[in-house]
Amino acid sequence: MPLLLIAALLATDTPPPNPRIDYPGFQRLAADVAPRRERRRITLARFQEMARSGKAVILDARSADAFRQGHIDGAVNLPLTDFTADALAAALPDRTRPILIYCNNNFANDRTPVRLKAPAVSLNIQTFINLAAYGYRNVYELGETVDFDDPAVRWVKG
Repeated sequence: MPLLLIAALLATDTPPPNPRIDYPGFQRLAADVAPRRERRRITLARFQEMARSGKAVILDARSADAFRQGHIDGAVNLPLTDFTADALAAALPDRTRPILIYCNNNFANDRTPVRLKAPAVSLNIQTFINLAAYGYRNVYELGETVDFDDPAVRWVKG
């Protein structure tokens, strides 16, 4: 088959760019957020201190089912798959309020409801980037691995 014909066939199978999907924009956002995220990774003690202050909100972006099975006491649930401008504004109306996040990969237990994810796609990374994309700049991430059976975690079973 002539190369021009192959090139023409391949070109017809390529859909036009979708302006609602911006992978290069995501890459720029991830690179921009990376240094801030690194500075905002905190210990469990600091995480709980901020939570007890009443000034911060704990956001659990895991699925609603996983949240029902267990979560850190006081957390509000908004699954990452439900992040939209409207949903975030309803759950987190004050974009300046400190937001504390955690994910399955913060727990050493690796059992339901916190089964481990592949490290490069852990929910903390996606949640931090998504919150930044929607204008939330005061985000802190639980930065260590803990046992959810440890009373200091304040884990609540569903």
